[in-house]
Amino acid sequence: MPTILSHTAVPLALGLGLGSRVVPTRLLLVGVVAAVLPDLDVLAFRFHVAYAAAFGHRGASHSIAFALLFGLLASLLAPQLRAERRAAFSFVAFCAASHGVLDMFTNGGHGVALFWPVSGERLFFPWQVIEASPLSLRRILGGRGIEVFRSELLWVWLPAAIACTALLLFRHQGSNPSVKGTSRKRAAPYVER
Repeated sequence: MPTILSHTAVPLALGLGLGSRVVPTRLLLVGVVAAVLPDLDVLAFRFHVAYAAAFGHRGASHSIAFALLFGLLASLLAPQLRAERRAAFSFVAFCAASHGVLDMFTNGGHGVALFWPVSGERLFFPWQVIEASPLSLRRILGGRGIEVFRSELLWVWLPAAIACTALLLFRHQGSNPSVKGTSRKRAAPYVER
């Protein structure tokens, strides 16, 4: 898995890129939580739940079903999030789903049960370019952690920064009247008196 910090890259890039009119601050914070929340399944190790079990690490909580459920919850809470229901659902579901998708790009673990409960099969992408983060805080603060952070900068944060910049540019163009094709308001002609 990428580190818990790097899972926040997707909601931050989308939220900042789309702007607060589409993704209000409260919704952005819930999106960040949704992107990180699936990794609470590591607590299953404390209860002796096997890694490969449906509710083990990278299991049900990393699935599209979980993301849709979390999105539905956000849509029900949309008024408190100061967002439209559709925006709350879409943003939070996308952020939650991004967690499993990013984990599928890592080079360690047992894969992701993306299609649970339909299928318990654990999946990876053919391109496993992100260094898998150790589950131990002690190991992540050591030399292995430096490798993981370098990998995440290249494969998570850089694409997120590019996506955010593209969204900002697109939004800026959409708000610039000269780009839209409408003319700017002309000054009144000078009249001598």
